[in-house]
Amino acid sequence: MLQDMKQRQFRRGRIKIPMFVVCVGLFLCFSNVNASIHEYRMEAFSPKSDAFFFHGGSEGLYASKLHEPTTDASSETKPSFKGKSIISFDPVTFVRPKETAKSHHQMQQNTGLVEAIILEVKDRARIGGSSLKSDAICCNKQLADQGSCNQGEVIIQHNPNNLGWPKRIKTFFQGDNEEAKMDVETVEINSTGMYYLYFMFCDPQLKGTLIKGRTVWKNPNGYLPGKMAPLMTFYGLMSLAYLVLGLAWFLRFVQFWKDIIHLHYHITLVIALGMCEMAVWYFEYSNFNSTGTRPMGITLWAVTFGSVKKTLSRLLLLVVSMGFGVVRPTLGGLTSKVVLLGLIYFIATEALELVEHLGNINDFSGKAKLVLVLPVAFLDACFILWIFSSLSKTLEKLQMRRNLAKLELYRKFTNALAVSVLLSIAWIGFESPPMHSMGKEDGNWQALFVEITFLQDVFQMKQKIKLYFNATDPLSEFWQIAWIIPAFWNMLAYCLLVVICVLWAPSRNPTRYAYMEGMGEDSDEEGIALTGNSGDMAMKLERQAIGDDLEEDKRE
Repeated sequence: MLQDMKQRQFRRGRIKIPMFVVCVGLFLCFSNVNASIHEYRMEAFSPKSDAFFFHGGSEGLYASKLHEPTTDASSETKPSFKGKSIISFDPVTFVRPKETAKSHHQMQQNTGLVEAIILEVKDRARIGGSSLKSDAICCNKQLADQGSCNQGEVIIQHNPNNLGWPKRIKTFFQGDNEEAKMDVETVEINSTGMYYLYFMFCDPQLKGTLIKGRTVWKNPNGYLPGKMAPLMTFYGLMSLAYLVLGLAWFLRFVQFWKDIIHLHYHITLVIALGMCEMAVWYFEYSNFNSTGTRPMGITLWAVTFGSVKKTLSRLLLLVVSMGFGVVRPTLGGLTSKVVLLGLIYFIATEALELVEHLGNINDFSGKAKLVLVLPVAFLDACFILWIFSSLSKTLEKLQMRRNLAKLELYRKFTNALAVSVLLSIAWIGFESPPMHSMGKEDGNWQALFVEITFLQDVFQMKQKIKLYFNATDPLSEFWQIAWIIPAFWNMLAYCLLVVICVLWAPSRNPTRYAYMEGMGEDSDEEGIALTGNSGDMAMKLERQAIGDDLEEDKRE
């Protein structure tokens, strides 16, 4: 017995160690991640056609509410950006190779040009020579002779409906200096849209140039990016919704505390975790909106609460479908398998959530996200298959035992799950239209995401669906409605939890759904009480039912 206990402790330790290492590793990787403050730390430019570029950031920005110049009340000279959308360069420095710097004379002027280009996504075709029937990005001598552009600069065709846009900010290297610093400048945004910032240069002698510094992006109501701003209000409302559900459940719990079963404690824990998750996300977004940075501690807590809640929600659906506390008193030999699946799912979803939220501004590549989303999608498929197979066996068992009250209960639960599946499929169909605008080379990628999302119908798969949405909308042209995706899956999960709370609410009649020792499961709850020999027969039937359950567990 002692040896078995040591072996079980050793196995639990082996499971905890990888989970601890993954969490600590991700914490260290993202400990310095900022949000609407985009930081550049000696990063290199990438070649593209005849130019070199560096992506400085992209965010959805709403038009400024105030256009007249204002000043801070505490200072007559300090400008105030309250009610305005801005992109501020604070400051940005370019460092070119020493060899390139030494090739110029100390007294020479304008020995190298780097351009900062800000454009709205709908103006992307105005960058480069496409309008001039040229594949060039930089202006060459031939185009300059035609008077179409200035040689050595990026070709920009300005929007006649929005004068001065796309916006160009020039920074020159002087003499033999290795560094060129941009002037501290703030660009005001007067039109709502998805804005991109690129740093570019055309001079091949500047190859190897690095960028350092930061830019600050701000919306009229704070630093939250446009596609995230509505989520702060949503999380606040969801916190109140979980609070109302928690109070109603608590009052019912206290009123019938003598008739509480183990399943009620599991439901209480899921409600509490949901309430904490929504509240922490609200405060995290609120702090983000006011400071422009995402505090690592709050974000980690919010992600962890969400991962734990998702795991326990799936486990709750699974054990309810197995008939735990209703048809069988324990899970028997399946307990270890259920716990193992839950632990693996928690580790996988925690890693995906951390990358998704901590990498919200400094974008991660699609391949990196795909590596993390596939294990979670596979585990969700396992949960779905196990839930519906267990639910089918539970319904069959209740029907064979003619247990009408519990059979009706589980039929309602099955109907709720079926409705959630239909809603999920309909919602995925609603998200699919952006695929029509994709090229042929992206077809296999999109088909893979459709297949993944189809496996996740029952649950609130906001990260995976968000990844699918980003893949079908690579330029984020639908950023103003992107918040609806996580909101829908959170609402669907909340509605499923409400259904479970209503069906399994504490009451004065626990035999309506609870597993009762000493009562034959073959008799209906509305039948007469058994006495004498009939009572002995009921005990035998009960023992036989338990034996059948254990044999079924072994077979599973």
